[in-house]
Amino acid sequence: MNTAAINHYQNKLAFEMDPSDLFAALEAKENIIPIDARKDFAFVKEHIPGAINLNHRDMNEQTTAHFDRAAIYVTYCDGIGCNASTKGALNMARLGFNVRELMGGIEWWKFDGYETEGTHQTAGLQIQCAC
Repeated sequence: MNTAAINHYQNKLAFEMDPSDLFAALEAKENIIPIDARKDFAFVKEHIPGAINLNHRDMNEQTTAHFDRAAIYVTYCDGIGCNASTKGALNMARLGFNVRELMGGIEWWKFDGYETEGTHQTAGLQIQCAC
């Protein structure tokens, strides 16, 4: 048994979430809140339904004072070419929140067929996760 590998993958799953898992959690009405860690103009243009917008640069004790400490927060950004979600997840963890990072950001959310909201919203496609 490769204990190092087991620990690595358990830790990875404890801190990351894919779009399918996020969608399922939102559908099940779990206490999970997506955070769009990009700037507000990107959020206005397009975001995951139910998400809140808090740019990673603005995450601090004052801006998160009203946040539910029992919730799981899932930070996201554009996709793999953007690290706002990683910076946001780090900030939220430092502030003591239970946080995950969405793998692939809004790009993979749309790739998997899920709808978005905003001025450039997408209706989504037939959803069928291949994993």
